[in-house]
Amino acid sequence: MRLDKYLKVSRIIKRRTVANDACDAARVTVNGRPAKASYEVKENDVIEVAFGARTLKIRVTTVKEIAGKADAASLYEVIE
Repeated sequence: MRLDKYLKVSRIIKRRTVANDACDAARVTVNGRPAKASYEVKENDVIEVAFGARTLKIRVTTVKEIAGKADAASLYEVIE
């Protein structure tokens, strides 16, 4: 699954276009490298998203095309 879609499905970022813009602005890294929105997310990838002064670091546990609101938090675990 594409990175921008994963960020939206997991509800880390609410809209796919916002996720796409964050990737274009190099505010999203995967395994320590800046990632494009088209990056294919795999299990155990470490994703960092910069939200202004705050950074969210997560590890991908599951990749699902569709996840409900209750299931969204189970797609990843927060590292820091």
